[in-house]
Amino acid sequence: MTERFSRRTLLGATLAGLAAPAAWAQAGTGGEPIRLALIESLSGAFANTGEAVARNLSWAIERVNARGGVQTATGARTLALERFDNKGQTEESLAMLRAAIDKGCRVVLQGNSSAVAAVLIDAINKHNEREPERRVVFLNYSAVDPILTNELCSFWHFRFDAHADMRMAALMSVIREDRALKSIYLIAQDYSFGQAVLREARRQLGQQRPDVAIVGDELHPVGRVKDFLPYAVKIKASGAQAVLTGNWGNDLTLLVKAAREVGFDGRFYTFYGNALGAPAAIGEAGVGKVVAVADWLPNVPTPESAAFYKAFRQRFPDPRDDYVHLRMQLMIEALAQAIGRAGGTEAVALARALEHADVSLAGRRGRMRAEDHQFQQPLVVGVMERQGAPGVPFDVEGSGYGFRVVREISAEQAAMPSSCKMVRP
Repeated sequence: MTERFSRRTLLGATLAGLAAPAAWAQAGTGGEPIRLALIESLSGAFANTGEAVARNLSWAIERVNARGGVQTATGARTLALERFDNKGQTEESLAMLRAAIDKGCRVVLQGNSSAVAAVLIDAINKHNEREPERRVVFLNYSAVDPILTNELCSFWHFRFDAHADMRMAALMSVIREDRALKSIYLIAQDYSFGQAVLREARRQLGQQRPDVAIVGDELHPVGRVKDFLPYAVKIKASGAQAVLTGNWGNDLTLLVKAAREVGFDGRFYTFYGNALGAPAAIGEAGVGKVVAVADWLPNVPTPESAAFYKAFRQRFPDPRDDYVHLRMQLMIEALAQAIGRAGGTEAVALARALEHADVSLAGRRGRMRAEDHQFQQPLVVGVMERQGAPGVPFDVEGSGYGFRVVREISAEQAAMPSSCKMVRP
């Protein structure tokens, strides 16, 4: 799909391409599949996040394979997703990286931990220097610590999500206009990403809303807190009118459940409050109060977006599986495009092709910035409403609540400068 397509043509292509059944996945291709290694939490506290990623990537791969796979110098080949369970641990992630390379995977996919991503970047840098004949590239769909495309930027690493500072700026564009807001509580998971969220929240609040008092500033262990009631009690006792959090997975769901139980009725400004149980956990108390930033939301008001979301729901009809990310689809489209340009998966050629990725799907376009390998794409901010309210045709996870888009941020507006000093082969 290109921008030259008319809206009608683009909508038709979306419907036809996205609805391709999985049974077509191997049609019309030959040769060994190109193995993509998913290194993610597939068991333990964050297994739901890992499985959600696997669904997104599997659907994207099915779509590529349904149209004949990817073109290489030796002919058309399909893509195949190989699952490696890191159990949410950095050491296990390194073991899974070695296993993936030994199995012949030359593309690594990971995202649900910036700490894991940083370890993988370092390990891949060293591996690629030590074993040039088995080099790999790393595609990151969710690890958003800004350092990964700044101080730790790597020729082998590509980030397809907006980093935390970009997401914070999008949220701040809404907070800036909330003139009734006078006090806010900051809480996040105690690791590199959560620390970056709170650091940037303090900086941007100081610049744009110095009148807002920060009445709480707290980090908690990742994935180990089973009872968030003590945290919720402190939030309510602080008198905060709103909470800003980068929490994700069960750490977000349990936090908002606890806040609801203690009667906190303020706003939640979130990075990930739009899925994985959070809307259902908050329930009616979240209407008009839970704000989320994302690269895309199901209620983006275009026919192309609606067709994309309907196709996902057709492929995964169980409402519990409702966690679709357009950026993950764009990532696989970018990979397929780059493999075609590079003629295969030789890592240097593939990385150079990925530096020029320019892909469109469902009416949204994203382009890779070569200087730091940070994907540039539009962002949206949504507020939780009842399904059926104006602007909310779709709910989330069968909860009866969806997110109405209240702010669209263009790729140019979302862009931020980088301090990357990339070493290239």
